[in-house]
Amino acid sequence: QVTVIESGGGSVQPGGSLRLSCRASGRTDSTFFMAWFRQAPGKDREFVAYRDWSVRRTHYADSVKGRFTFSWDNAKNTVFLQMDRLEPEDTAVYFCAARLNRLVLSAIRSPENYDYWGQGTQVTVSS
Repeated sequence: QVTVIESGGGSVQPGGSLRLSCRASGRTDSTFFMAWFRQAPGKDREFVAYRDWSVRRTHYADSVKGRFTFSWDNAKNTVFLQMDRLEPEDTAVYFCAARLNRLVLSAIRSPENYDYWGQGTQVTVSS
């Protein structure tokens, strides 16, 4: 059984930083393709970042490009989302998502294309 667990949310003032962690487990015969999404109150779940291991490229939403960084620790099957220069508009529940097969670029931003989800972690940016 595949499990996805996030951690690292919290409260921070505008301009501050947080780092989220996510570990996917339950399969040793495949590599998980991982993504981050977020959902603010009253809004749809929104794509944040996706790592395509096949071409060694990370894709970011325009709203976070240059401020957020997707990184990983292969030995621990863990990915991270370093969030710098946080803004109040970044306030949301952040979710880690995973699937076992690579997605075409046009599909990475749709939540319905991911098979496994973490429980979410709250990020609040407020003064």
